[in-house]
Amino acid sequence: MRQTLFASLAVAALPAASHAQMTDASTIRPILEATKANWIGVRRWDGQDLVYFTQLETWKCGLTSIRYGINTDTATKRYAFKACKEGEAAPSPVATDRLPYVAFGLDTVETIVITITYDDGQDVTEIFDRSDVEIP
Repeated sequence: MRQTLFASLAVAALPAASHAQMTDASTIRPILEATKANWIGVRRWDGQDLVYFTQLETWKCGLTSIRYGINTDTATKRYAFKACKEGEAAPSPVATDRLPYVAFGLDTVETIVITITYDDGQDVTEIFDRSDVEIP
């Protein structure tokens, strides 16, 4: 379950606000902290390892950058995401013109480091073992 129940409960405990109002670091930080175990996922598919960024795409408003590294402890590659659409009912939709993952050679991804930068300048770095974020 990868803490899905915990994350749901934690998000439910947040003050009532619509997704449209959650567009800066102060409003998305509690969500991303509560759902840290779900920031990324790794899946074997069609002869590749796919590293999914769907959770971070969903809560990208309030972020200025997402960086990652594979099998290292330094996040040096930028994950490209489209800007937040403030003022819209769904300000941070997952892009429809591209897929929310990066592909690597089959069984090459062992660890993933993610560094997110909030719009207030705070960086948060997490390192994930493949076995903890693998999608069956």
